Amino acid sequence: MPLALEHIRRMRGGAQAHLMRCSDGGYYVVKFQNNPQHARILANELLGTRLAARLGLPTPPVAVVEVRKELIEHTPDLVIQSAMGSTPCRAGFQFGSRYPGDPAGMVVHDFLPDEQLREVENLADFAGMLVFDKWSCNTNGRQAIFFLEPGHSRYQTLMIDEGFCFNAGDWTFPDAPLRGLYARHRVYESVRGIESFSPWLERLEKKITQSVLDEVAKEIPPEWYNADSENLFRLLEQLYRRRKRVPDLICEAKQTYRQPFPNWK
Repeated sequence: MPLALEHIRRMRGGAQAHLMRCSDGGYYVVKFQNNPQHARILANELLGTRLAARLGLPTPPVAVVEVRKELIEHTPDLVIQSAMGSTPCRAGFQFGSRYPGDPAGMVVHDFLPDEQLREVENLADFAGMLVFDKWSCNTNGRQAIFFLEPGHSRYQTLMIDEGFCFNAGDWTFPDAPLRGLYARHRVYESVRGIESFSPWLERLEKKITQSVLDEVAKEIPPEWYNADSENLFRLLEQLYRRRKRVPDLICEAKQTYRQPFPNWK
């Protein structure tokens, strides 16, 4: 388990994450238990990212990161801000998403111009990520980052921010056609029909078993979901049953006024 050693900077976003250097030599975007959204956001991040990786999707390595009280007390920036003022980040086990390199030398983008976006090396993975987002009922738009590996001329993308899967802190599945889509539909230009999603739909059917769900869930610290194992079990049960619904959910997105798949005839 990585131990947070140094605070680097505050990150953007509603969860008020912080970039931190950790004992394994990596840098992690760390979300805290007392973030403004919900403690379950951390459980969603770990469960969602692990499951997306099982589908072969490009996600960052994630970990449970320990942040000790002493570091928080000696780091004025490690606070959660609100209209009422600021509160120190809670010590203990937090969620960490590994930054793709040393932030001093690695530039990470959350937006690329159209021509560069079309040239992203693994752009087709956005279709696979939609399979995951429909399955998990991600009630946020798809979030991604882009970066250049040293020596590479084409950008790579990583899919990030699974906190609003399972409807954030509610752990329900209020499906809606536009949920989970990436805002820029150019990423779906390779989609020609439902068969374009087949590789990930097949993995969802074959690789996500009840035992896999149980195995991943065991990694979640109980304090991230108030030790409510009954609700966690119910969430896993619903996830397992929902796998066969995903093709229909994708087709519903295709029928919307936004026409997210420009080449699906």
